[in-house]
Amino acid sequence: MSDKMTLQVLANHARAAAENMAHTLHRTAHSAFVKETQDFTVLLMDRIGETFAVPMDLGATWYPGLSHGPAIEMVDDYRPGDVAFTNDPYSGHVATHTPDTHLWRPIFDGDDIVAFAGGHIHNTDMGGAVPASLSRSLTEIHQEGIRFPPMKLVNEGVFDPQILRIMETNVRKPALNIGDIKALAGALSTGERKVQAMIARFGKTGFLQGVSALMDQSEAQARDILRAIPDGEYVFADYADEDSDEANPCRLKLTLRITDDSAVLDFTGSDPQLASSLNVPSGGNPRHTILLVGVYYVLYTLNPRLLLNSGMTRPFTCIAPEGTVLNPVEPAAVGMRSLTCARLRSVIFGAFSQAVPDRMPAAPAGNNCIVNVMTRDERTQKTVIAAVNPVVGGGGGMPHRDGSNGSGADAAYLKNTPIEITETEVPVEFVKYGLAQDSGGAGYWRGGLATEMAFRVFSPDTRITARNRDRSFFRPWGTLGGHAAGLSDMMINPGTPQARPLGNVDTAILEPGDVLEIRSAGGGGRGDPLQRPVERVARDVVGGYVSVEAARRDYGVVITDGVVDEDATTALRASMTPHTQHFHFGPERNGYEAQWTDAAYDLLTQILADLPIHWRFFTKTEIFRRMKDRAGPEGVTAAFAEVCARFPALPHAAPLKEAAE
Repeated sequence: MSDKMTLQVLANHARAAAENMAHTLHRTAHSAFVKETQDFTVLLMDRIGETFAVPMDLGATWYPGLSHGPAIEMVDDYRPGDVAFTNDPYSGHVATHTPDTHLWRPIFDGDDIVAFAGGHIHNTDMGGAVPASLSRSLTEIHQEGIRFPPMKLVNEGVFDPQILRIMETNVRKPALNIGDIKALAGALSTGERKVQAMIARFGKTGFLQGVSALMDQSEAQARDILRAIPDGEYVFADYADEDSDEANPCRLKLTLRITDDSAVLDFTGSDPQLASSLNVPSGGNPRHTILLVGVYYVLYTLNPRLLLNSGMTRPFTCIAPEGTVLNPVEPAAVGMRSLTCARLRSVIFGAFSQAVPDRMPAAPAGNNCIVNVMTRDERTQKTVIAAVNPVVGGGGGMPHRDGSNGSGADAAYLKNTPIEITETEVPVEFVKYGLAQDSGGAGYWRGGLATEMAFRVFSPDTRITARNRDRSFFRPWGTLGGHAAGLSDMMINPGTPQARPLGNVDTAILEPGDVLEIRSAGGGGRGDPLQRPVERVARDVVGGYVSVEAARRDYGVVITDGVVDEDATTALRASMTPHTQHFHFGPERNGYEAQWTDAAYDLLTQILADLPIHWRFFTKTEIFRRMKDRAGPEGVTAAFAEVCARFPALPHAAPLKEAAE
């Protein structure tokens, strides 16, 4: 299909088909997390499982380059009316944690499969050790709920009753799970009808050629973007606050190499796979969609006309060494991979910020905290488990405007659930839901404000999981003179004698009358805040975005009795020293990296890479325990020597001892 007009018509048809699928699912889903928060995807794939169409406005935006190919190949003898599914992160590496249940339906023309309709829904619960199945503290995949490898769920239009029975027996809210799965199956039927309509219009050959051409066009667009970026090597690292209950940081490192129209994303130097659920199950696929999510955002930022399909992944090659947090081996837990993916996106944004500083925003909040509640409804005496709301932070300051408040950037796809709906379905009472003052990073373009939410519970032993809690220590960074943003926080009964800060934990048990308050991080600022127009700062103060104190401290703007003191402002700004480095990380990261330098991490990476996988996280933890009053590679060397002495079974203990002698 060489005719550009015809190809554009096909692209419009394909996108409309995906939008129709999304509307079908959105209107028929059962759980609030799917029908309100919209944690779902739908997509159309070619006959080998490569995505060629996704919706733009409904559902999650993680998977426009997803390939179902490996999972499709694990199922035999597809027939019309079949639907296959999986939620196993290690079978084909399509599902990335157990609550994400992926379905796909073959679409036939005669006896030939010409396409697949697919998608996923995030099930409220898949069983396992904790309500909603996900917690950072879990250490192996078996604790994260029941897993189904790729298999047929629907045989020629009939759901397999045995599979549904197994699911009903193992999950906490089977009606929600099965209702959402059936809603997705209905959406796939919509996709099938729309594809058959396209074949009727364009013909079988025209449709197949057109789908291939759409992916070729997306590839060409992505390569054009890369050609406009200076060739070079761009290195950046960022941290998740805690790698496990041990509470050491989890480091992700990226070396981005751009050469002409292609790019390599080398994640060597990232932490070993963890004894927690922050691992990302990529299977080492060099173009796995979950490794490239941050790239999608960058590409679309640089060209909003980009066709979103698997073609745009072709210019990119990811290197994620086996046994690291971005390529773990089974049975590593992976339930909280979305937290690590948020930091993965920050790492990618940081590298591209160096490559095209005039086009890229500062760091978004990067903590997408999803709050789940399991409690008892005192009116009905029934157990309720539900997602209450995502607590999403602000977007980073942009090249030409402030960052979005409360949501945006890379987390904007998760919609907030109206309070009225949540209070109707879940026995909680909201006492606060809004924006957090002074949480956005100061800048010529201010970072977006954080979200803060608080609710009261009424039943004893109410269990809360707040997955993806992060950015309570490492701030979202500012760029080009802009400042880092405010930190996240979670507390029980704030402002009372019973106040109890929770730090970065993601589970809590509440008693009747307890109030849980959660605040996200803000977005980083961009550009020198001392150059921000005074009237903008004054407007932020009037709007409650910035306090009078922060206006003076961060922007050099003096406001007295609601009026800007022009002379005092001019004098104060003249006395203040602007930040001149490309990134502003905040005092916490600066202090941490004074101890854990790049050279220290390089040596740690070398030490761990030489060990068997099952020794790596253990050894990292033991080294960290012995780094008090030590710094740099010399500190790592001394700490590792002590580890070897304490644990003679460590594979490299003997060689190190000999070298020391």
